[in-house]
Amino acid sequence: QDDCSEFRSQFEAGGRLSCTRENAPVRDASGKQHTNKCLMCADKLKKEAQRGGGSVQRNKLPASERTKQVRCS
Repeated sequence: QDDCSEFRSQFEAGGRLSCTRENAPVRDASGKQHTNKCLMCADKLKKEAQRGGGSVQRNKLPASERTKQVRCS
């Protein structure tokens, strides 16, 4: 299991994580190789945010649900 907890607090609202370019190859759970752990976690956290599972979009409704809302004045 990938442990990216050390990088979660650094993950920006725009879906970015600033990583160094050090060469310390690591493979994720799917077997994909990344240059280092930070870059692996950046990819993982970005995918979580896109799926709505990350802290970035946790409180947002999917687009399909937003269009169903009715505005009252």
